[in-house]
Amino acid sequence: MLTVTSVNVNGLRAAAKKGFVEWLAGTSADAVCLQEVRAEEAQLPEEVRSPEGWFTVHAPAAAKGRAGVSLYTRREPDAVRVGFGSAEFDASGRYVEADLPGVTVASLYLPSGEVGTERQDEKYRFMGEFLPYLKELRARAAADGREVVVCGDWNIAHREADLKNWKANRKNAGFLPEEREWLGRVLDEGDGGYVDVVRELHPEQEGPYSWWSYRGRAFDNDSGWRIDLIVSSPRLAGRCVKAYVERAASHAERWSDHAPVTAVFDV
Repeated sequence: MLTVTSVNVNGLRAAAKKGFVEWLAGTSADAVCLQEVRAEEAQLPEEVRSPEGWFTVHAPAAAKGRAGVSLYTRREPDAVRVGFGSAEFDASGRYVEADLPGVTVASLYLPSGEVGTERQDEKYRFMGEFLPYLKELRARAAADGREVVVCGDWNIAHREADLKNWKANRKNAGFLPEEREWLGRVLDEGDGGYVDVVRELHPEQEGPYSWWSYRGRAFDNDSGWRIDLIVSSPRLAGRCVKAYVERAASHAERWSDHAPVTAVFDV
């Protein structure tokens, strides 16, 4: 079995003080993908920088205190790559991948965007460069007899079932038609060719949501978004036997505004 978990930690140093360390010690995952680490490796406490029993790779952003992705794996990767060959984004702490036996695991933090601002333009530029890379990655892996799983905060809700208040968010970043169309291309069998493993196993479910605003009572009311996705090559997706969100039991027990998303593959 291969168990992969993805979570936006909303600042790893803060999450470490709120329960991430205990969660990591208790997880059965073989690979853990983190996003929005927001720290350089030297700034992280030892228990999260290089915890016992894990091999870690940290890819911080050049802009201090922003973005940052990490990968934790039970076994040492055969190879690690930071970025995807982008002059603009490879130092932005948004993508890292590692080769494990038979599978490439990647951690992605796609820009969140904001309508009418440069942040949204940045998001579109990232999307424009990233889809061709995803296709290349899948083709390269297939040629080598490998599978691919890309985990992360995609910052796009694909369908109406992927966010509670979809009607009120039709003109907001994360649910814009062009963003949803792009993600549809990633998941199109004839285009990007990837499979959203949570949605594949739960085709009719509302959510399950993975992010809830800290404002108001969003978590208590389960008024969330499903923007943290695990997508994989089709053959690997066909071997996914379980996929779920590790929603905290209460608001007080959360250590991030996102919850871990986990997929179990029978490999």
